[in-house]
Amino acid sequence: MLTIFGIPKPFEGHSGIIQRNAIQSWTRLVPRCQILLLGDENGTAEAAAEFGHRHIPAVKRNEFGTPLLNSIFELAEKEALHPNLCFVNSDIILMSDFLPALQRVIAERDRFLLIGRRWTVDIKEPLFFGEDWEARLRARIKARAHLDNNTAIDYFVFRRGLWAEIPPFAIGRPAYDNWLIYQANHQGVPVIDLSEVVTAVHQDHPRAHPEGVDGLRKGPEGQRNLALAGGYPHGHTILDAKYKLSRSGLRRRHSPYFLYRRFVDFVDRHPVFLPVLKLLRSLIRSMR
Repeated sequence: MLTIFGIPKPFEGHSGIIQRNAIQSWTRLVPRCQILLLGDENGTAEAAAEFGHRHIPAVKRNEFGTPLLNSIFELAEKEALHPNLCFVNSDIILMSDFLPALQRVIAERDRFLLIGRRWTVDIKEPLFFGEDWEARLRARIKARAHLDNNTAIDYFVFRRGLWAEIPPFAIGRPAYDNWLIYQANHQGVPVIDLSEVVTAVHQDHPRAHPEGVDGLRKGPEGQRNLALAGGYPHGHTILDAKYKLSRSGLRRRHSPYFLYRRFVDFVDRHPVFLPVLKLLRSLIRSMR
């Protein structure tokens, strides 16, 4: 039914613990999914062998040693056994509500991009995946987790070939996730928000860059990603999903936000208004 692929960080310390938690959750999805672990970071081959998954080490990297998104997707689509694929960050736990949501969309749509918000919870220990693991984790989420905003985009479910050509974005740097959503919208592919029906669990961890998001954004890789994405006007987020899957069904979303997006599209055609857009973005961030 589904091929899940990710590119883990080195399996060291806390990162190793939460990645093993995430991969074990993917392994327990029913019906069973094909799982591809890409990259040659320390411990990836061993994790793939331990859990019985396919390991694909030969991912292309830029001059900084960062894996490239186009190489990751090209390799995954080549090795996928299923027409539906899911690219997911390797610290994300998926639970039993994930595949039923996909099945509901497949029943109604031939093309789609599925995304959703995540719940962040502090997990520092290996999880025990007994029969009641999901019930215990949901209780923990209810007591201690928080729902992240619409810019935290950690999984993408799509049909093979949705993006005919993906730029060489540096993975883990800003803008590539926004471009994936923008391009789907640009092609008229239904982008569907699963937040109401899927509980995706982000295991909290320190920022990969010592200066946090700003450091990633202002560095050379972040600036290159932004240029490859086409700049801020192409910065689509979960708010740009034009459809929503609820417990009652799939429906089109209606939100004042889409008026803002129409202005962004106008700026995309008339770049002279970009300073106005940046000011508006700053005001919106300050209101969150």
